[in-house]
Amino acid sequence: MVHMSLRTVTVCLGVVVALGGLGACSANEPGHPTGSTAAGGSAGPAGRPSGTAGAGSSSPVGPRSDDPRTPATGGVPAAGHAPATAFAVRRRQLALSRGADRPLPTTIWYPGSGAGPFPVIVFSHGLTSEPSAYAALLARWARAGFVVAAPSFPHTHYQAEDYRPLDVANQPADVSYVLGKILALNAKTGDPLHGRLDTSRVAAAGHSAGGITTIGLFTANRDERLVAAIVLAGEQVLPAPFRGPSAPMLFVHGKLDKTVPYANGVAAYQAVPWPKALMSVTAGGHVAITRDYGPVLETTTDFWRWSLYGDAAARARLTSDATRGSAATLTTDL
Repeated sequence: MVHMSLRTVTVCLGVVVALGGLGACSANEPGHPTGSTAAGGSAGPAGRPSGTAGAGSSSPVGPRSDDPRTPATGGVPAAGHAPATAFAVRRRQLALSRGADRPLPTTIWYPGSGAGPFPVIVFSHGLTSEPSAYAALLARWARAGFVVAAPSFPHTHYQAEDYRPLDVANQPADVSYVLGKILALNAKTGDPLHGRLDTSRVAAAGHSAGGITTIGLFTANRDERLVAAIVLAGEQVLPAPFRGPSAPMLFVHGKLDKTVPYANGVAAYQAVPWPKALMSVTAGGHVAITRDYGPVLETTTDFWRWSLYGDAAARARLTSDATRGSAATLTTDL
């Protein structure tokens, strides 16, 4: 019993040190996050494939039910094609709550036209940040044919009344709860997302403490509904192994990150036993997704096109996406 207590204290101290060093984890430059993208507004640089915003057609996406991804096949998605359309983006708010003391107001960015069904991504923000700080990135994914849901966590969001960085340990369960609520909209008659969600192709992403949250969804708090992930400037805080069904993962980390050291991100990447890739932003700090926005937008979007739609052409573009302008390098085992 004494040994277990000492071990628990040691682990908790490690979490305190790791999270305490994170500080503010916004996608914007240091300071208060800027406002969100207006519904249907610009979502940042347009990326491949090009098309007319708001068009309602999309190319076939291949098999959606009985997805064959298993540990034996290495998590490789079924062959398909991502939409060849850049969709107009709409945004909505859901007043979700996991119990009376865990409000989880959630922002959803989604294609405003097209029947779908569209894969679902749930995104976790960093400490003292909020979903709107990542609006340009998340709306960009929605433009490409994904439904993106981003909850605001009760004790780590911008201006939280009861700020608790250690509450990150509870956030994987929050994400799983939000994901369940979003997927349920697919069967809700009259909802704008009714019948438009691909409930078999769901993924998670997050920045900084949100990256820690995302890793937790594939380790100690494994959510087996998830088939892919992106970790932006994240690390693995607790030594729980990756477990459950194989799922491709993309890590993006700035080599000059002073908040979450680059070596910590590399260690998390190396611990993944499944198909994986690491985009290393050469001159990037903790907010590398802003500093080198174009390459990160393109690389992350094409990763989703491949891992969630099975688009082989998108996978083939990943290296050229990441290395465009010599801003980053890509190590890949996808």
